[in-house]
Amino acid sequence: MQRDLEDLPPLREVVAAHGIAARKSLGQNFLFDLNLARRIARAAAPQDAATIVEIGPGPGGLTRALLAEGARKVIAIERDPRCLAALEDIARACPNRLEIIAGDALAIDLGALVGSARPARICANLPYNVATALLTAWIETPAWPPWFDRLVLMFQKEVAERIVATPRQRAAYGRLAVLCNWRCETRILFEISPAAFTPPPKVTSALVELQPRPNPLPCDVARLAAVTQAAFGQRRKMLRQSLKALLGGDPTARLAAAGIAPTARAEEIDVAGFVRLARALADYMAAPAASSPAPSMSSRS
Repeated sequence: MQRDLEDLPPLREVVAAHGIAARKSLGQNFLFDLNLARRIARAAAPQDAATIVEIGPGPGGLTRALLAEGARKVIAIERDPRCLAALEDIARACPNRLEIIAGDALAIDLGALVGSARPARICANLPYNVATALLTAWIETPAWPPWFDRLVLMFQKEVAERIVATPRQRAAYGRLAVLCNWRCETRILFEISPAAFTPPPKVTSALVELQPRPNPLPCDVARLAAVTQAAFGQRRKMLRQSLKALLGGDPTARLAAAGIAPTARAEEIDVAGFVRLARALADYMAAPAASSPAPSMSSRS
């Protein structure tokens, strides 16, 4: 099986043969360096007993690497129909190990797709234009622990730094960091030069690992999403101002009950502090005296 993979033509020839020019509108930057692709695949090891979900495989560089590193099964989700024939060539070289799904990962229930094929994890060079939206959807899933046991994902370096940030990195610390580090242990594994891609992006990339916490601090995910959206949406303002609408009038008492100074700003509050604020929001909404309309639980970034 390994020999069959090695018999496939180089990716540059595949791209030329199928007319797959990278499209900016799809956030495509193809990874042709198979040694680097295998390094990324190894970061998702062990794979011999796992189902790997790959988003945006393009012509299949990382797909080949995942299979070469022993993935039991890869489910590749690709929305660009031009790439499907190249992926089918890989599937023929690895019978019963590669399943190709034509569609938009944002619109697919991946947990249902994986079904009972556990353990399952996501390993992907995510399209830049939907990377944050995909990650947020996976982190905000109501059921936890989730269907995946690990996320190994490539982002722009700036986004990677936002994922792992703490209040010590105030410029990067924000809503994404709170949500991700509430439910996962996060770390940057290594950086990747723009020269590794075709066409080369204008920014450095980084591979990030997110390991789900089996027992994150108890909190309603929709409440936490709402609090962080309000707080970081006006991050230069003190929390007594930015959370006024969400927590009903003057939030000073509720902030105090959560152990947070009303003069604090969002970038100063750690994950545990935001969890306490989310509980304060839940208490406010449950109070009989709360007569104003319930605040929106929108989780949009």
